[in-house]
Amino acid sequence: MDIEAKLNQIRERYDEIQQLMADPAIYDRPDDYRELTQEYTGLKSLVEDFDRWKEIRKNLAGNREIIESAEDPELVEMAKSELEQLESELADLEESIKFKLIPKDPDDSKDCIVEIRAGTGGDEAAIFAGDLFDMYRRYADSRGWKLEPLNLQQGEMGGYKEIIFRLQGEDVFGEMKYESGVHRVQRVPETESQGRVHTSAATVAVLPEAEEVDVQLDISDVRVDTFRSSGAGGQHVNKTDSAIRLTHEPSGVVVECQEERSQHQNKERALTMLRTRLYDMELEQQRAARAADRKSQVSTGDRSAKIRTYNFPQGRLTDHRINLTLYNLDDIMKGEIGEVIEKLRLEDNLEKLNAVMD
Repeated sequence: MDIEAKLNQIRERYDEIQQLMADPAIYDRPDDYRELTQEYTGLKSLVEDFDRWKEIRKNLAGNREIIESAEDPELVEMAKSELEQLESELADLEESIKFKLIPKDPDDSKDCIVEIRAGTGGDEAAIFAGDLFDMYRRYADSRGWKLEPLNLQQGEMGGYKEIIFRLQGEDVFGEMKYESGVHRVQRVPETESQGRVHTSAATVAVLPEAEEVDVQLDISDVRVDTFRSSGAGGQHVNKTDSAIRLTHEPSGVVVECQEERSQHQNKERALTMLRTRLYDMELEQQRAARAADRKSQVSTGDRSAKIRTYNFPQGRLTDHRINLTLYNLDDIMKGEIGEVIEKLRLEDNLEKLNAVMD
């Protein structure tokens, strides 16, 4: 399908919404009215671009007629000058329209919960999981996001066997979702006395944070257990049963939170984690259904896929999804991952655009 045919479809829907909103009966159905208003707002900019696109094409045709007639040299010269400007504007406008045609993921604007777990590689995997956490912490600082630890298990030689944290800010999930998957590291571990390069791995899962309206959670289905916190935190940590474990009995999902001294605060955070896990389970079912129609190289949602290799001896990062190789690994580990995320986002948008235009 070409752009004009797609835009004509959108224009028809836009006009239809205007007619529906002009009907006084719509105010008796507030939910329908709200949905129509949101859809109308989402299409308005695209329709305005389409109107300008048609206007430019009409002006281009008129200018070309003047140039071909060659009747008035001065008028021809003006038409040629305006032709270049219009062609440039048309090219920019078409590029903008293409990306506005890409369906927006409603979860992109959400905050997210990130889970990093050490995989194969023993102590070195836990150290690498800690390095990944530090990389994301620095990136979050550079983006002005708020990072909140929710639960962690420290590794015996450093790093983390598991660390779960929340990121809050603008379009957090929209950027961080490309980090889900298996991250592999190749380097000489601190625990290796022979100087041999080892390969270890850590798994990253990025979940859009669920709000209460996203998941209908019946609290009677949730078993609440308390226990004593462990790990860093001083003497207070081990003297009170402030840590919370929630078990959602229908699904078997279990979450823990022990990073706050207050049992109430830990319970609130654990409920957020539980809602997020249940919401993610629903999303996984939707992703599995879509996978049969469209296999994305960038964000399939498959967290068992090896997405990236960090090769320290060569200072090289390779993202296997888009065959991207960069040789500034030291900077990347200091949190400078914006270039990688931007290239992944661009590739994802191009895939979505191709799907829309098919």
